[in-house]
Amino acid sequence: MLRNRLGLALLSSLTAFVAAGSAHAEALVDTSVETAPQGGEVVVTAQRLLDVRSGRMIENPQVLVRDGRIVEVGRVGASVPAGARRIDLPGMTLLPGLIDMHVHLDADPGYGGYTGLQFNDRFWSMVSVVHAQRTLMAGFTTVRNVGSDDWNDVGLREAIDEGKLTGPRIVTAAYSFGSTGGHCDSTFFPPSMDERSPYNADTPEEGRKRVRELRKYGAQVIKICATGGVFSRNTEPGQQQMSLGEMKAIADEAHQWGLKVAAHAHGAAGIKDAIRAGIDTIEHASLIDDEGIRLARQHGAWLSMDIYNTDYTQAEGRRNGVLEDNLRKDREVGDIQRENFRRAHAAGAKMVFGTDAGIYPHGDNAKQFAVMVRYGMTPLQAIQAATLSASQALGRDDVGVVEANRFADMIAVPGDPTRDVAQLEHVPFVMKGGVVVKDATTR
Repeated sequence: MLRNRLGLALLSSLTAFVAAGSAHAEALVDTSVETAPQGGEVVVTAQRLLDVRSGRMIENPQVLVRDGRIVEVGRVGASVPAGARRIDLPGMTLLPGLIDMHVHLDADPGYGGYTGLQFNDRFWSMVSVVHAQRTLMAGFTTVRNVGSDDWNDVGLREAIDEGKLTGPRIVTAAYSFGSTGGHCDSTFFPPSMDERSPYNADTPEEGRKRVRELRKYGAQVIKICATGGVFSRNTEPGQQQMSLGEMKAIADEAHQWGLKVAAHAHGAAGIKDAIRAGIDTIEHASLIDDEGIRLARQHGAWLSMDIYNTDYTQAEGRRNGVLEDNLRKDREVGDIQRENFRRAHAAGAKMVFGTDAGIYPHGDNAKQFAVMVRYGMTPLQAIQAATLSASQALGRDDVGVVEANRFADMIAVPGDPTRDVAQLEHVPFVMKGGVVVKDATTR
């Protein structure tokens, strides 16, 4: 069956990665640092630690890690267990590992339009491995993969969790789904090719069944398409494509199973019905209006607004094969989405950090921080969106904060990212689960 990669406009090619040579490859995984979990205890010190709950900087922090979890956060000079390994990061600021709430690890923007059809289905499984490595090396220790084909994200998560591959913690949606002919369907081919998503849902009961099927095979979050989209054919971003009743049935079923639901929703009407239906996170939210912002605040829905990627798609999309109609829609919603981000934040809506990585190159996730600041957030608020707030939206108390009992997922940067958030675009130190996976510091 032909792959429809066109709903995602995919990242830099694996061929280009290989051609970049061994130096680039070595940069992805630093073989001089730990590559497997270590037992025992580790003590990490730095010049300062950002407490993302209070926004305060803790001077001379000392973090005790045991078996991949944080045991204690204190100050340098406090007693440490005999025999504990030390990692000293003088002049550096420690932060929690970052969280991106909207990625597509098996998508590569180097292949847009119909160009992705030149490859075997398994090509996308293979490139997702490189994308996961790049994401982790950029300081993102947890991601939510909101839609992939052929169970690619589930297999990738399992391989990472088994220690076979290097990558972030992945919360997997598997297939995203929506209505027949909608954004999550296959919309680029004539009827003779009989291309369609295997998970279309056109009634409330079909929606309930899709939740059960996807959960059965590895979905940890449910992702639906409530409206049309930018990188699909014959859909417009503002069009609502799932009814309130369909979305409510999906949300109710998912919540019954303990799963959260994310809704791709650009258009104002679809956003509002998704919120009324009990959807947990609204993805893109480009055309949200005042009533939608009010409903988001009233219902506690989180907004995940990808306000960086238009810079990339408008600069590189045509060269990558993206069709003009898709670029047209991208231009039409880009500035509106950014201004609505500003309005929603100013009104007090809950916001998380979500980039749609895969529409632009993986590993560049942190470029969105500066755009969030440009459109109204303080650097601290942007960082909190990718740490504390993201962990809350995930419903997890084991990531997102440097504190006792959470995973020892930490990054370190020189300087103070609460003054210059662009510091996060070049992260020299990454620890995941107490394991140092990148150390490019000069000590």
